[in-house]
Amino acid sequence: MIRAVIFDMDGVLIDARDWHYEALNRALGLFGYKIGREEHLDVFDGLPTSHKLHMLTESRGLPSELHSLINEMKQSYTMDLVALRCRPVFHHRYALARLKEAGYKLAVASNSIRASVDAMMDRADLTRFLDVTMSNEDVSRAKPHPEIYLETCALLGVAPTEAVVVEDAEYGVQAAENAGTHVLRVNGVEDVTFAAISQFIQEVEDSSAALQRA
Repeated sequence: MIRAVIFDMDGVLIDARDWHYEALNRALGLFGYKIGREEHLDVFDGLPTSHKLHMLTESRGLPSELHSLINEMKQSYTMDLVALRCRPVFHHRYALARLKEAGYKLAVASNSIRASVDAMMDRADLTRFLDVTMSNEDVSRAKPHPEIYLETCALLGVAPTEAVVVEDAEYGVQAAENAGTHVLRVNGVEDVTFAAISQFIQEVEDSSAALQRA
């Protein structure tokens, strides 16, 4: 039986992928660097900023001594965009409220930093539904390593096989699959609905019941 639903944040509950792209390029641009939009989606999407900067050092020679400054500036620019653009979305609040009412434990597990997770969940009016929130600062290895999902399951008191993870990015899907959870892959925030999640949970439980009868 499924007992918990764990959400990635960016691209799942918050349509923030462009915000991260804009904020990082704004910071990089001060030092003559830029990431193309398609490259960001294909290569960097879903990774922590620190990982992106290390990749840029390896591929383009970004001086490593600039990492701390660029990361700090990027986070500041991101928070400015959160304040301007992050708003509650009805079908997300409805989905989490219905899932909570049905008895599921709910969590967010994000590759973003703690400040971003807290700010976005508060501004989206979703914090009140969540039992656990996890950021990349709460684990030693970010996605695609499964640590964040294993730790989230442990904090919720459920086995990974009792959890559904809602993910959009390839790195996050890898992390959730390697943790042993059931993964509902979505294309974006518009796909995250109570109906879609409920249907997926039913499919997982029906499949599990069929295997037990076989």
